[in-house]
Amino acid sequence: MRVITTIKEMQAEIIKQKKSGKSIGFVPTMGYLHEGHLTLIRQARKETNIVVVSIFVNPLQFGPNEDYESYPRDFARDQALTEAENVDYLFHPAVEEMYPAPPSLTVMVRERTNVLCGKSRPGHFDGVATVVTKLFNIIRPTKAYFGKKDAQQVAVIEGLIADLNFPIELRAVEIIRESDGLAKSSRNVNLLPAEREEAPVLYKSLQAAEEAIQQGERNPASLIRMISDMICRESKGVIDYIEILSYPQLKPLEKLQGRIIIALAVKFTAVRLIDNMIIDLE
Repeated sequence: MRVITTIKEMQAEIIKQKKSGKSIGFVPTMGYLHEGHLTLIRQARKETNIVVVSIFVNPLQFGPNEDYESYPRDFARDQALTEAENVDYLFHPAVEEMYPAPPSLTVMVRERTNVLCGKSRPGHFDGVATVVTKLFNIIRPTKAYFGKKDAQQVAVIEGLIADLNFPIELRAVEIIRESDGLAKSSRNVNLLPAEREEAPVLYKSLQAAEEAIQQGERNPASLIRMISDMICRESKGVIDYIEILSYPQLKPLEKLQGRIIIALAVKFTAVRLIDNMIIDLE
């Protein structure tokens, strides 16, 4: 595996690989890798000739009171994990490499952002879309791999690829969970022991909602109440949002139909957890 820290060198390597007819699988991350990231890497390894993983904690997607400085970082650990997965290139640029000066332009996301995490994080998805656009232009992947845990991000990237005509196939990979159902996340390490015991209620509440839908429930408000009651009863977490929307359009629904997402965010002492379930009713 080759570690690359400059845009110029990364682009030169990609040009060389593409000239030899190789397909490029790209997994963008902010590091502190866990099983969810490794699943994306393994999928890319199966489907493409060359696998590129980026590790870059992108300051543009963090708000002024968010956890940019405290976001977990352990490059030596990440390097060992990616080497074990036979990654070809690990792209690890500094902030000064990606943003040598304040950007003269950024990407503004107009749709799919005024709900879920985007509602309480203004500008977050503009930052995501800006850095992903830069990474797509640097890596020029054949396929790009994202986890469904951040389903709103997947929806935004889907729009980015379509609207800006990137010749890239988006591969959305299923959520990887702990044995008790908690969605794997780099932020799980910040849960207090008692909170870690309570946190699986997020997925448990989504499963209960899915069961109610299977039994015929089609009223979003009733499902949201049921999810909220279960989380409040079985944890001390503070609910940020519970929403049921069309997917990937992320539009409100009066009655469940078509493809939907049930998504939630819950705040614990030092961490905010998200989870979701996508259900096809067609």
